[in-house]
Amino acid sequence: QVQLVESGGGLAHPGGSLRLSCVASGSTFSINDMGWYRRTPGKTRELVARITSDGRSHYADAVKGRFTFSRDNTNNTGVLEMNRLKPEDTGVYWCRAERGYDVWWGQGTQVTVSS
Repeated sequence: QVQLVESGGGLAHPGGSLRLSCVASGSTFSINDMGWYRRTPGKTRELVARITSDGRSHYADAVKGRFTFSRDNTNNTGVLEMNRLKPEDTGVYWCRAERGYDVWWGQGTQVTVSS
């Protein structure tokens, strides 16, 4: 019913920036919330940033002050602005959207932070 397409992953140097975009298509009406998750080396998949249906923003402690997540509800787009990147940010990032009991995931995009 919903397809999530991610873009913007790639290589960045420590201290640099990347911008990840997630575009939802299909039956996108009334998507309750949207966010980004990631899996970094040696860790399980974890929340990065999310805006829930009440409009509240949630961030992992590790990215607070460095990453910003915003939504364009008109275009069903979620943008994760990642600044002051660190090598430990390296991993696979997934967009996630939710509506009621339904959850959809993007295909994942690789982010590599290396000097």
